[in-house]
Amino acid sequence: MKRSRINEIMAQADDMIRSHGFTLPPFAYWTPDEFRSRRDAARHVIDARCGWDITDYGDGRFDEMGLFLFTLRNGLLSDLQKGGGMCYAEKLLISRQDQLSPMHTHALKAEDIINRGGATMVIELYGSDDQGRFAEDRGGTVWCDGIRRDYAPGEKLRFAPGESVTLRPGDWHAFWGEGGDVLIGEVSTVNDDETDNIFREPIGRFAQIEEDVDPTHLLVSDYRNWLC
Repeated sequence: MKRSRINEIMAQADDMIRSHGFTLPPFAYWTPDEFRSRRDAARHVIDARCGWDITDYGDGRFDEMGLFLFTLRNGLLSDLQKGGGMCYAEKLLISRQDQLSPMHTHALKAEDIINRGGATMVIELYGSDDQGRFAEDRGGTVWCDGIRRDYAPGEKLRFAPGESVTLRPGDWHAFWGEGGDVLIGEVSTVNDDETDNIFREPIGRFAQIEEDVDPTHLLVSDYRNWLC
């Protein structure tokens, strides 16, 4: 993706988030130079990879297959492993109309996916085989706003603003906006986007960046090169 396109998506996303009554934390608006100058104080933000995240899954078709994310807070895997401390994470996502976030699951992360506003959120679900692999012929069970719901393989569940679903490891899922763009909340156990996204197809988690302009704000995938 071109950096100019990423800057544009950031600005559009910030406008949408504000239109629904949310405001991002102050570090979201730091310039790269400000981030560099404050990186010691912001070490947890960097290590936990909080911040902007825009992906086309390495496929180069953001409008058709992509996702906007902002990680608001995140614990560390070491806390999760010892069973104490900051074992949770929270994100905001924007799923555009008919923009696919492709079929995947997680080995560790359980997550609540919440329609925070906008259009309808559609989630397509499949179960796992005994080894946790995608199973085209298996369904499973999720909880929608705390109410149990069994799903058939490939069933598409629809969520209006305010509704949510709890997904656990082994629930294979893809999602998109229907009828417009959707602001999505995610509340989960510690989030590790580098190792805990298991895609059905061999795709990448992060975009490849073409540096045609300077970044307005850094992506989490920039931290290693810019701040470490």
